Amino acid sequence: MNATQDLSFITLIANASLLVQLVMLLLLGVSLTSWSYIFNKMFTIKKARQQTEAFERSFWSGGNLVELYQDISAARRQSKDQTGSLERIFEAGMSEYHKTKNANKGNLDAGAMLDGARRAMRAAFQREMDLLEAHLSFLASVGSVSPYIGLFGTVWGIMNAFRGLANVQQATLAAVAPGIAEALIATAIGLFAAIPAVLAYNRYSHDIDRLAMRFETFIEEFSNILQRQSR
Repeated sequence: MNATQDLSFITLIANASLLVQLVMLLLLGVSLTSWSYIFNKMFTIKKARQQTEAFERSFWSGGNLVELYQDISAARRQSKDQTGSLERIFEAGMSEYHKTKNANKGNLDAGAMLDGARRAMRAAFQREMDLLEAHLSFLASVGSVSPYIGLFGTVWGIMNAFRGLANVQQATLAAVAPGIAEALIATAIGLFAAIPAVLAYNRYSHDIDRLAMRFETFIEEFSNILQRQSR
């Protein structure tokens, strides 16, 4: 233990034991990764919300659904990023509906066409939700595990600090304070990694749940439209 009076963060980290330094390095890497996911997810959800609102305006404007389907299919062939999640769900349902309709021209089964379109939209819905929920589990893990990793580094550092007192004839606060301060930095870094991850996870989970409700509502409403058209 280095009983130095320089208690700056850089000095404390430099004087920490190897294991504590490794814990700090791990937490720093986890924190940087979680922040990259936080910003990436923020832009992804914002874009998904904007694309959903734009498609809903187009869908409910009273235009021709076949033309809307053709425009979306053409845009998706050029670049998948040009279409939103709800557009791809609509495209999957409309495509399956027309495929079933064309394959059974002599014997139109309205129930089969509707069931096929609904299953296609449900499959597309699951794919879109998997994309939107990507990396959320990592943020949840960071929020729950990081404080414990930091606490492990703190406990190990404090153990080393008290072990160092065995070589000191007179134990004083000045002698033990630097070692304890070094150890507590690990907990601070763990909390710094965990708190933003927990806040982001809760916020993004709420936003994604709201988008999921809009997608599911659209699937039901569009299914009703297809049901009326198949009669």
